[in-house]
Amino acid sequence: MKRLRLGMIGGGQGAFIGAVHRIASRIDDRYELVAGCLSSTPEKAQLSGKELGLDSSRIYNSFEEMAEKESQREDCVQVVSIVTPNHMHASPAMVFLKKNIHVICDKPMTATMEESHLLYDAVKNSSAHFFLTHNYSGYPVIREIRNSIMKGELGNIRIVKGQYLQGWLGQKEEDSGQNKQAEWRTDPARSGAAGAVGDIGSHTMHIIEFVTGLKVEKVAADLTTFVEGRRLDDDASIMLRLNDNVKGNLSISQIATGEENNLSFSIYGESGAVHWSQENPNYATLSKIGSLNSIITRGGLVTSTSMGNVRIPPGHPEGYLEGFAQIYSDIADVISQSSNSENLLSILPNAEDGMHIMKFINACVASSKNDSEWTEV
Repeated sequence: MKRLRLGMIGGGQGAFIGAVHRIASRIDDRYELVAGCLSSTPEKAQLSGKELGLDSSRIYNSFEEMAEKESQREDCVQVVSIVTPNHMHASPAMVFLKKNIHVICDKPMTATMEESHLLYDAVKNSSAHFFLTHNYSGYPVIREIRNSIMKGELGNIRIVKGQYLQGWLGQKEEDSGQNKQAEWRTDPARSGAAGAVGDIGSHTMHIIEFVTGLKVEKVAADLTTFVEGRRLDDDASIMLRLNDNVKGNLSISQIATGEENNLSFSIYGESGAVHWSQENPNYATLSKIGSLNSIITRGGLVTSTSMGNVRIPPGHPEGYLEGFAQIYSDIADVISQSSNSENLLSILPNAEDGMHIMKFINACVASSKNDSEWTEV
């Protein structure tokens, strides 16, 4: 199988998520990075491209130049990954979609709702695909949980509870001059209207909707900025109303001292419940009325209908990078029009999901500004 020719926007020296995307694209040997505009600073773009071994003629100083020149090549990039801060998602995505080049974009979709609408329209007017890397939906056990819920093993869902707790922003890291991630993630001009809610709350809401098939309809949110002088929220408590009269709540924090990457959820139905934690992602607990608790394992119970992929034997842990890789490999199957493309399109995060999560983020901000008033998504 030929590797897809991959380009990258952002992800140069000092960038965390760019390296993650590059590793993910290579794990299953489905892509070859051939071109990039790796920084908005020309000198850094050139140096980053050389470090990655790109041909000098395919290291670009602007994404506009890259889209124009690549689209004229016989061996042009087939897909681009956009791994920039949020405010630089929409513009390059629209430029490449206009050239009918597929786009893989880091989440959330954009920084503002206005940009989301423009990008959404660009997706609809292009023959190319647009995907978002809500990477946790690539975990095999997550897909098996989704499969179990869709088969009705929990009965009708009643309550959903999710949390995403981190502690890395407990101090004002954005002023240290040493933490690039903190700088842009706490900057409204680059991150958007929300801080923690946009960054990790978006993941939490997406993963709960992914496994249940439900959609949030209203939120009552209390967003707080605990670190003095910070411009965006660093903690949130959010009550949820989803379709089918399902209720729930989310606890989101980036100032939870001692926490690392504690994403977890519990889904409670009338006849069963399921519990999963990202820090131990190869296992989930399934509780059913009248039965002993059982364990969903990555190596043991993944079924073909879940579309989960196990790369190594049971007991050998897979996690964050492999989950990312699964998203990339599934996208490669879609672009290559494999026999499973239609099924994969039904689960891969896309522009519809991106718009919905952006509405969720903005509804949370609006609710909090109105004394946690219930607000429609």
